[in-house]
Amino acid sequence: MIKSKINVSELLKNLTSFERHPKVKLVILKGNGKAFSAGGDAAAIFRFVAYGHWSFAASFYRKQLILDHLIASYDKPLVSIINGIVMGGGAGLSMHGRFRVVTENAVFAMPEASLGLYPDVGASHFLSRLPGFFEMELCRVNSANFAVISAILDVFAQRVSTREGSAYKSLDAINKCFSKNTIEEIFFALEQQAVKGDGWALAAFKSMKSASPTSLKIFLKSIRKGRKQDVSQCLIREFRMTCHAFRRTVNGDFYEGTRAILVEKDKKPQWQPSKLEQVTNEMVDQFFAKIEDDDWEELQLRGKSSPANFGLAKL
Repeated sequence: MIKSKINVSELLKNLTSFERHPKVKLVILKGNGKAFSAGGDAAAIFRFVAYGHWSFAASFYRKQLILDHLIASYDKPLVSIINGIVMGGGAGLSMHGRFRVVTENAVFAMPEASLGLYPDVGASHFLSRLPGFFEMELCRVNSANFAVISAILDVFAQRVSTREGSAYKSLDAINKCFSKNTIEEIFFALEQQAVKGDGWALAAFKSMKSASPTSLKIFLKSIRKGRKQDVSQCLIREFRMTCHAFRRTVNGDFYEGTRAILVEKDKKPQWQPSKLEQVTNEMVDQFFAKIEDDDWEELQLRGKSSPANFGLAKL
């Protein structure tokens, strides 16, 4: 067993090596502490561009998405043990594997819209498809058979009762609100649900109202596209989208959000545009278009699709 605190480059190197090594039968991904992963360092990306060029940030992001795709298309059984905080880029590391084990301590979040971005790292693929002792047992496995790994997880998996007031108990209302065609219609549905006394609806409405209007419209289009695309197509599209954000093709909301939330921490981002009705379809469409820039090239991924079925074992 190899335990280490490593960065994206090292994780990419190690996982590639493990996939090829004949003695490696199973790979376990877990956090080295109380969190699985709190995600990428948006503040560092902010500084990359502030003191350099937008392509510096794109170079790091390219490597991160290649890692996500490697996990999604891994030839050997890969088990992600999702315990503690899982945010942003950490979701890309955990959700694309064949097996995902969620503990009762897991806290999942993708707050990118509050930073003027949108859920990425393949989120348009896995979010659009959502319908203790076992670790030592996994370490004793001497098989690369996916059915064997699945059977072990089934032994230790159990259903847990949801907390009082959990949004999970309001799935029908949640699905109804978020099945609308536009962000404006979603906002209206949330307001109507909040009037009925649903706390989750009021919290969701307030959170979304504080986010970048442009980011909200971009992600709605992204997740709807993701339903009909494989993980490779989603990652390639998301790379285009985020590079547009890095180079300020339409606006500088990513930098403004990062400044306000993570750098200067005044918590008062000035979004451009500041209102949903000012965000046109043409503005949103630009994020999905190919980038015409000598410093940019399309994301290239190995020719494998995701084996993930997006079922979760909850412990």
